[in-house]
Amino acid sequence: MIELICYKKCSTCRDVEKKLKDLKVEYTYREIDKEIPNQEELKEWHKKSGLPLKRFFNTSGKVYREMKLKDKLQDMSHEDQYLLLSKDGMLIKRPILLYEDQIYIGPDVKKYIESMK
Repeated sequence: MIELICYKKCSTCRDVEKKLKDLKVEYTYREIDKEIPNQEELKEWHKKSGLPLKRFFNTSGKVYREMKLKDKLQDMSHEDQYLLLSKDGMLIKRPILLYEDQIYIGPDVKKYIESMK
């Protein structure tokens, strides 16, 4: 089963959800601002994805900019970054699509869905 982790007000998330519905793909939906991924989930996703941890941050988001994280992340340990991400769902890049052992984040979600056609 596919799990889609999104923010309801995000146009990219809405677009991804529409494409999944159009393809009649079954999935579960999780609102990232209401059910924030915990540190353990984030560690697991990071490990499985093979991506740099920075890719999990919503670098274009308001919270990221307000916290001036661009200058701070490089000096933070992975543990501190996981903790930070687990405190505010708006810091996390979205959408996230989980399918079996595969993790897709941000624009990679759209690419994956396109490959399902």
